Amino acid sequence: MPCFCKRIILWLFYLCVYINNGFAGKMKIVEEPNTFGLNNPFLAQGPRLQPKVNPSPVSGPEHLHRLAGRCFSYTESTYKYEFCPFHNVTQHEQSFRWNAYSGILGIWQEWEMENNTFTGMWMRNGDSCGTKNRETKVNLVCSANNKLAQVSEPSTCVYLLIFETPLVCHPHSLLVYPTLSEKLQREWDEAEQARYEDLITKQGYNKLLRDIFEDAGLLKSQKVKIKLPEDAAETETPKSLQQCTEDLQKQTKEIERLRVLLTQHNITFDVMQKLPSTNSVTIQDQHLRGDDGRV
Repeated sequence: MPCFCKRIILWLFYLCVYINNGFAGKMKIVEEPNTFGLNNPFLAQGPRLQPKVNPSPVSGPEHLHRLAGRCFSYTESTYKYEFCPFHNVTQHEQSFRWNAYSGILGIWQEWEMENNTFTGMWMRNGDSCGTKNRETKVNLVCSANNKLAQVSEPSTCVYLLIFETPLVCHPHSLLVYPTLSEKLQREWDEAEQARYEDLITKQGYNKLLRDIFEDAGLLKSQKVKIKLPEDAAETETPKSLQQCTEDLQKQTKEIERLRVLLTQHNITFDVMQKLPSTNSVTIQDQHLRGDDGRV
């Protein structure tokens, strides 16, 4: 009986050695989820994410520009979110399902501003979600480290990210006015004065502010751009009141010279008056070229 037990123990020992050497060497630990199509070595792999638009240029407070080119991750349940400031927000389902979701929640577009303060970053034109596109608002919160701290979905396909950073801890770090050029600051001052004197309505004031923010690149422009014909685009147009006045003086002298010339050849000036007015044609052409398509 003791001999039989020894044989069983010896047989189990050899079985364990065979399993460890024969099978364990062929096993592979999967560190990242693999789905039927995604990361499958037997299927052709194309670009996983296809953005619909290009991100807007980097804008806003200059000290936040250093975040451009970096990405921050946050994992909640089976989803991994990645926020790349001034670029995009993506979501990846950490699952073994064959159709695990991986997509774009928004592309950097513009700032949200209120009371001279940057209140959030808007990422729009993400992947389709029914009849609309996914979009994400990113709130910047003071903290000791750069970290994507929270992700939620307040409404269907509209996401809210909380990004913590020490770059917004200073009380003036998110002011809008200091980020503008001197020219745009003067325009804002004039709009404020006009509003104070009741020269414009609240609606008119807000429109002026939007124009200023669009010119600064803080908001995506809603102006309709009209492509002019090449011959009209190449024609020079006066760029200032002074230049316009100088051109008028030159034209007046030229008209007087032609009048004298016609008189010398016994041609009455009445004939010239019947000719098309070049001055009126020029004014009409200037109006066409100056039309920026605003509604």
